[in-house]
Amino acid sequence: MKKKLIVLNTTIMLGLGSAFAIPSVKAESITDIQSQRTGIQSDISEAEQVIQQLKKEQSKMNAQIAQIESAMKENDQKIKDTKQEIKDTEKDIESLKNEIKALEERIAKREEVLKERALSFQESGGDVEYLEVVLGSKSFGEFVNRVGAVATIVEADQQILSEQEADKADLEKKQATVEKKLQSLKDMEVELKGMQSQIEDQKAETVNMKAKIEKKESETEALKQSLENKDAGLEAQIASIRENIKKEEERKASEKADLDRAAEEVNSSNATSEGSSSSSNEGSSSSSSEESSSSSKGEASAKSSSKAESSSNSSKNSAAAKPAASKTETSSKPSSANTGSAITAGYKYIGNSTYKFGGGRTASDIANGLFDCSAFVAWAYKQAGVNLPASTDALKNAGRQVSDSQKQPGDLVFFNTYKTDGHVGIYVGGGKFIGSQSSTGVAIANMDSGYWAGVYNGRVVRVN
Repeated sequence: MKKKLIVLNTTIMLGLGSAFAIPSVKAESITDIQSQRTGIQSDISEAEQVIQQLKKEQSKMNAQIAQIESAMKENDQKIKDTKQEIKDTEKDIESLKNEIKALEERIAKREEVLKERALSFQESGGDVEYLEVVLGSKSFGEFVNRVGAVATIVEADQQILSEQEADKADLEKKQATVEKKLQSLKDMEVELKGMQSQIEDQKAETVNMKAKIEKKESETEALKQSLENKDAGLEAQIASIRENIKKEEERKASEKADLDRAAEEVNSSNATSEGSSSSSNEGSSSSSSEESSSSSKGEASAKSSSKAESSSNSSKNSAAAKPAASKTETSSKPSSANTGSAITAGYKYIGNSTYKFGGGRTASDIANGLFDCSAFVAWAYKQAGVNLPASTDALKNAGRQVSDSQKQPGDLVFFNTYKTDGHVGIYVGGGKFIGSQSSTGVAIANMDSGYWAGVYNGRVVRVN
């Protein structure tokens, strides 16, 4: 009996030892993941420093752009001023042309007068001089008249010649002015073209700088998003492991309670056995040797009967236990451990996959991380030992629908994208889900804000 009690107590202690072994192992897993998170958070810190440096560079670029835009404004004003000056110069040139035309007309008229006078003095063959005209008078009155006429003609000719020379000089001066204006106008045209070319270069430089800023901003955002995705993935992994630990501890606590009750029963049985043994020893001291022999034989018979009864009970208990075990083995409903495995299965593809419509249905696609949303969900649950269909229409009927307020990690959540229930993912808790998105591949996304909050339709399906 004591040997039996010792074996039973040993079994209880072994059971208790196993009850606390698994959480310890999982705690080590959490420590490893926390260590990974520490490394990733360090990378995030470094990324923040890079972002700060990028912001400084962006600030410098913005200052340069402001300077370029200021220079462009000044150049635009210069172009406007130059164009106005060109218009004014064109007006001056037009006025000079009119003056030149008037001068040319006056000169032409004077030349006609001079020709007529030259002809009048040369009617007699071209040798008549002013003195001959004066001395050829027939009377004194005629002489006086001729002298006055000659004096008037000579004075008029001199005046005409003087005006002619002055007009010619003025004409030459105005022509030089016009030529100078024209040359100045040509120079301004060249300068204007140069300004336009400079402005175009400045604009191109501005566009280039803006493109660099946008590229750096995009790279920075991508870096942050990648690191945040990895950190969120590890955080969800830890949450899943802790949830599994909690459930495992509850199960083991129940087992421990059963074992404690068994231990109490053993101790109680042990105390009763010791009392019976003491009474038996007192009775045997007052009996005869025959009674002792008879008692010994009866005891041997009782032991034999007890063994047979124990063997029979053991066989019955074993036979009774088999159907229950069979029922447990044939159950097809996934456990919470299945849910955790489905959630964590896709972590290796975060930041290392590509969305492919119709993908995830061949070994090659899976090996290369090529999934669409429904195929990813089906694949993830398959890793947990649960077979699900690989289409959104079929997945929405693959379990029990629950309200949005009751959703738990592992539930399927649906979104109205290109159609009703056009996208599906696995809820991981904290208002986030994991799925294969067209813009990111496999990633953890926030469904409480942004794009996914706008298209979430409230459909929640619990597969277990």
